[in-house]
Parts: sequence; structure tokens; C-alpha cells
Amino acid sequence: MTELAAVKAALRTQAVETPSWAYGNSGTRFKVFAQAGVPRDPFEKLDDAAKVHEFTGAAPTVALHIPWDRVEDYAALAAHAEKRGVRIGAINSNTFQDDDYKLGSICHPDAAVRRKAVDHLLECVDIMDATGSHDLKLWFADGTNYPGQDDIRSRQDRLAEGLAEVYERLGEGQRMLLEYKLFEPAFYTTDVPDWGTAYAHCLKLGEKAQVVVDTGHHAPGTNIEFIVATLLREGKLGGFDFNSRFYADDDLMVGAADPFQLFRIMYEVVRGGGFTSDVAFMLDQCHNIEAKIPAIIRSVMNVQEATAKALLVDGSALAAAQASGDVLEANAVLMDAYNTDVRPLLREVREESGLDPEPLKAYRASGWGEKVVAERVGGEQAGWGA
Repeated sequence: MTELAAVKAALRTQAVETPSWAYGNSGTRFKVFAQAGVPRDPFEKLDDAAKVHEFTGAAPTVALHIPWDRVEDYAALAAHAEKRGVRIGAINSNTFQDDDYKLGSICHPDAAVRRKAVDHLLECVDIMDATGSHDLKLWFADGTNYPGQDDIRSRQDRLAEGLAEVYERLGEGQRMLLEYKLFEPAFYTTDVPDWGTAYAHCLKLGEKAQVVVDTGHHAPGTNIEFIVATLLREGKLGGFDFNSRFYADDDLMVGAADPFQLFRIMYEVVRGGGFTSDVAFMLDQCHNIEAKIPAIIRSVMNVQEATAKALLVDGSALAAAQASGDVLEANAVLMDAYNTDVRPLLREVREESGLDPEPLKAYRASGWGEKVVAERVGGEQAGWGA
């Protein structure tokens, strides 16, 4: 197999999971701008997600968020997904939108609140069983706003205890993916503020617990690719939440503001074997002022373009330059790959896979956007908390 054929083969295997909540109305903490044709329930969200997969060929799974995507019959929801050509992906928990969680959820000083939070996480594992999902994704808004508000060490003990109970509930082939966030909504301490804290808890839990790197959850200037390389080296990188951090709330389109960073991250993924392992490539985005389905299609394409460039890095030339201490040449090898226009290559990959070479144009020509605007009249649009 030629080098170019190997790159094409690798690109054809890439899968990017889209989030159900990105199809609903969502935005900043200041305002959510509703759009016509937005799904009214999880079934309609899956219908939209299926369109993204239809035109990209690279988005076969859809993440759910509970309780936003709660239904009476999860097996029926999974069957609906399969009928549309997609599958249920990660199950995301929600322990941040209940009044009881004002002082935290699984780190809360009140045992009754901690019990409520853990029971919700166990419910999410039940939903995994019913939908065939393999991943439980956990993000906690837990933290404190003032020095002395709570005992920092005790909160870590409570976190470890709650995670351990949920970990024991996981079945064969299921994983716990622990996400971290630098700050927000707590501003003095965050209980899972960085990859080191997440890694420490996952290491203690066992092989079914891995770290999620949300590309928007870091301080400016953080070398995210170093974190990725380290977690891959330790076998603890479970997945990504791809987005861009320029909302501060982190959920703009991946690669839109800093595509070079996305390329550097994807190079470390390729270098570390993550592209052929169980690392999950997930989007975690909201689309407040842009049309939702086109934005998600564009996001998937951004990930594909960064991956294609990463796959084109001349590994032998890079290793030789590094070994000889040729700093400029080593950098030039990376930059040559990054500066390659991979759009013609990706168009070829799509055509060879029986897809339209231009996913966005094909979607717009399909009339799906106009169809859902005309049909989804009445009821309550899905959105944050809905």
C-alpha cells in the first residue's frame, strides 16, 4: 500500500461523535437565540444527526445528555437511531442543573445530595445498558467560590468514593470517561480542574476509567498536545470533546479560531497510536448564531482536515531532523504537512466512498433544512434543560 493510500484508508476509518444537544437551542449564559426547525425531542435530534453522517460519512454515533434526552423507552430510541443509520454513543450525565447541587453534587457536604447525584450516574449506566452505549462521560460543576467554604481534601475523598461506586457498576466493554475543567461555575476551587486530578482518580479506579480532554477547558497558552501525548503514553486518554475556547464557555466550532492547534493535537494522536485505538473523538459544541446542522458538518470536516494533515507528516524525515538536532528542519517538516491543502485529498476520499465530495453543498441541496422548518411546527423545541 502506498503512503497516500494508507492515509486515505486511515481517513476512511475516522469517526467523530456528534452531541445531541448541539442540534437543540443552546447558547451562552446571556442568551439563547431560538432557530426554526430545531428538534423537539431526542428522536428528531437523531434524525438531524443522521443527516450529518449521511453527508460526511464520518459521524456514525450520537452522544446523549440525561435528563435532556430522557425518554420512556431507550431501546426504542436506540432502534430509531439504527434505522436512521447511526448509533447511540456516550451517555453524558447532568449533575449541575438541580437546585440541590448549589454546593456541589458528588462532592457536596450533605450525604443525601451525594446520594442523589450518584443515583443519577447509576441511572446513566442503566441507559448505557439499554442503548448499547460503551461510554459514560462525567463532568462535574463541583467546586467552591470562597476560601474556607468547604474542606478541599474532604471533597476529593467524596469524589473518589462516588466515582468508585459508579465504576463498580460498569459492565463488560463499558468505560467511565472523566472530564476536567479549569474553572466555572466555581471560581475559587474546582474539584476536577485539570488533567492531573482526573488522571489520579482514573488511575486509582482502574483500566475502565480514562480521561477526556476537552479542548476548551484550559488556560490560554496551555500546551494541550503535551497533555494528549502524556495521557496516550500512559494509556489513559479516553477521548476528546472538540470545540474552541473563545466563548470562555468553550463551545464554539472546533478548529475555527486555531486550526494549527487542532493539527498539533491530532499529530500527537497519530504519533501515539490514538487514531487506531479506542480514543473517542467527540464534539461538544453549541451553535447559537449559526445554523446548527451546517455548523456540525463543518466541525466534522475541520477534524478531518486536521487529521489528514497530521497523517501526512513525514515521520522518517522528522525523526532524522530531531536526532541530528536540526531544529529548523524538524519544524519545517511539521509545517510542510500543516500547510498542505488537504481538501482535494478529502474530496477524493469521499468520492471513493460513494459520498458527495462537498458535504455542505450536498446538505444544502438536499432541502432537509427547509423540510424540518416546515414540519416541526408546534410542541416545545429542545434546548438546555428541555
